[in-house]
Amino acid sequence: MSVLRWQDQLPGLNAATILLVGTEDALLQQLADSMLKEDCASNLKVVNRPRIDLIVFVVNLHSKYSLQNVEESLHHVDATFFLGKVGFLATGAGRESHCSIHRNTVLKLAQAYRSPLLFCDLEVESFRVTMAQRLVRMLQVCAGHVPGVSALNLLSLMRSSESLFLEDL
Repeated sequence: MSVLRWQDQLPGLNAATILLVGTEDALLQQLADSMLKEDCASNLKVVNRPRIDLIVFVVNLHSKYSLQNVEESLHHVDATFFLGKVGFLATGAGRESHCSIHRNTVLKLAQAYRSPLLFCDLEVESFRVTMAQRLVRMLQVCAGHVPGVSALNLLSLMRSSESLFLEDL
């Protein structure tokens, strides 16, 4: 498998693409469907392998295999993607008693790759819809469709709120 580079393909006019990487196909499909229902000025695509503007690595906190899959997948992503075009999404945090992966493990992974980490329970529709809205907005920024804001700006904004959270721990 080749290394994924974010500049492999030319950007499409008014198009934004997201790649969701994870093991929970049914939940990822539901998240993708929710994202496609959102009002978006860009032509939003959730497809197999086009030019990718944002990669979201989804870790199910109830499955060690999920974390292992994400860690293996990270080796196939070019380092330039980690300049604001990669994020981590931890699911299943609402039922902490069932978690086989501790939140700090995923937090350290996101910190190691200098990428934002979001928590969401994708099994709850209202949370899934809210996360879809947030990911669509992040995708628009990463695709360059929000004037005056770049992926690096978004990364620094998300990191500053993350550092405030870490100080509370």
